[in-house]
Amino acid sequence: MVIGIVVVCVVLAVLAFLLPRFSHRPQRGTQRSLRAGSRTAGKAPGQLGRLLSKPFRSSSRAVGKSGAAGRRTRRRMPF
Repeated sequence: MVIGIVVVCVVLAVLAFLLPRFSHRPQRGTQRSLRAGSRTAGKAPGQLGRLLSKPFRSSSRAVGKSGAAGRRTRRRMPF
């Protein structure tokens, strides 16, 4: 799962750099699916629910940061 998230983050960062306007929808779709996984895992009782949902939350945050970083880098380019 970790390798898959890393690949998604890299692809999203490249997409955000090349096509910043069109990168929002894939980013939101990825984050939506990760949020759904987090909600489902969080339904486990007590501490187990928090432990199971944490990878989904941190992955969603990483996807958001990589998309924002690609768009921010594109804004800073001189062309």
